[in-house]
Amino acid sequence: MPRLLGVDIPNDKKTVYSLQYLYGVGPKIARELCVKASIDHDKPARDLSDQELAMLNTLLERDYVVEGPLRRQIGQAINRLREIKCYRGLRHRMSLPVRGQRTRTNARTRKGPRKTVAGKKGVKDLR
Repeated sequence: MPRLLGVDIPNDKKTVYSLQYLYGVGPKIARELCVKASIDHDKPARDLSDQELAMLNTLLERDYVVEGPLRRQIGQAINRLREIKCYRGLRHRMSLPVRGQRTRTNARTRKGPRKTVAGKKGVKDLR
């Protein structure tokens, strides 16, 4: 398996799709990388030479913020919001949706599994 920035990229997929396994590399950046490094888009990742891998590595480190530095940058931005106690920071702290979505019915991914509240009026109490 070819290795870029400490991440194994899949062998059998085309280079454009294999590059997207790196955090912060989407379809557009993957295509740009192939053009800049003059690599065929349809070439499987296992056929990349050491020279081509080195070229991709240098391009990624020089021109783009990906993997560890990008994760660190995003984490620092969220921590800054938490520290200044703005609305978005409070939403992050309470692990609720940050961008204005409704929480009365949905938002189960952010809120986690339902927590049953004891003593709440139920069907049995209505008799």
